[in-house]
Amino acid sequence: MVPHDSDPRQAGPGRDEPPLDAYSRVVSAVARDLTPRVAALRVRSRRGEGAGSAVAFTADGFLLTNAHVVGDASGGQAAFSGGAAGAFTVVGTDPLSDLAVVRADGPVPDPADLGDADALVVGQLVVAVGNPLGLAGSVTAGVVSALGRSLPTSQPTRTGTAVRVIEDVIQTDAALNPGNSGGALADAHGRVVGVNTAVAGIGLGLAVPINATTRRIIAALIRDGRVRRAFLGLAAAPVPVPAALRGRIGQDDALRVAEVVPASPADRAGLRRGDLVLTAGGAPVSHAQSLQRLMFAEAIGRPLPITVLRNGAMVDVIAEPVELGAEHA
Repeated sequence: MVPHDSDPRQAGPGRDEPPLDAYSRVVSAVARDLTPRVAALRVRSRRGEGAGSAVAFTADGFLLTNAHVVGDASGGQAAFSGGAAGAFTVVGTDPLSDLAVVRADGPVPDPADLGDADALVVGQLVVAVGNPLGLAGSVTAGVVSALGRSLPTSQPTRTGTAVRVIEDVIQTDAALNPGNSGGALADAHGRVVGVNTAVAGIGLGLAVPINATTRRIIAALIRDGRVRRAFLGLAAAPVPVPAALRGRIGQDDALRVAEVVPASPADRAGLRRGDLVLTAGGAPVSHAQSLQRLMFAEAIGRPLPITVLRNGAMVDVIAEPVELGAEHA
């Protein structure tokens, strides 16, 4: 109950402003902090003209966006809500993670803080900032609906187009629309925990997480303009370890092999469909990212010990990943 001698309007920053509830205060604070740091992008490529968003994440002009936003373009135009605008050049793209780094040729606002999506929990408040449908500086809010989702993407190869999967994607019910791609998904502290990448349906948005794996990707894009990856040649999904075996192997989850690519390193090592992958490189494997974070340049051509559970028995194999190329699509 509000005391009769108090004025509820005084709860706000000014006497004429009504009070905000806790939810609104968080969302408005994140929006106020993050909106100036999210640019609207205009891109012209062989596919035509496109639009999207990008997040300033360094003081010297590097912006983070989606690979599908920039496509095969070498540059475009970036405009911030504070008035800064100018050309940008594409530094590097990685279609397998749908991430790209571009660099603004002129001044940019102070960078946003990058967070850690691995700390997110389902139900947590998140705020999306972007430029949907040409509407600059749009803000929506919602919750983390699910974690660890997979996002199929179509990518060009030497022989046409292949469907590959972006793993470990964040699902949110924060409203996303065309043009939000490349924008920021932030936690309640305004830290960018994801890059909005797709609208999967009504009330369903997806974002590429910011975590240790994607930070390595971003660093490689800045340094080399691309990401060299190792190719193992298997598709697997996380599953619970049977209860009777958990005490024996010391873990609750593992990866069930759904497919082994013929003549791939996994095939040559003797891995089979239905195997339960327990460890790789001596470390437990409990979700897709456990394996993904091993598949970078340093794994190419090096023996990778893998332990699987097959028909109730532990089986050890040695795989030797090769460099991922278009021929592996």
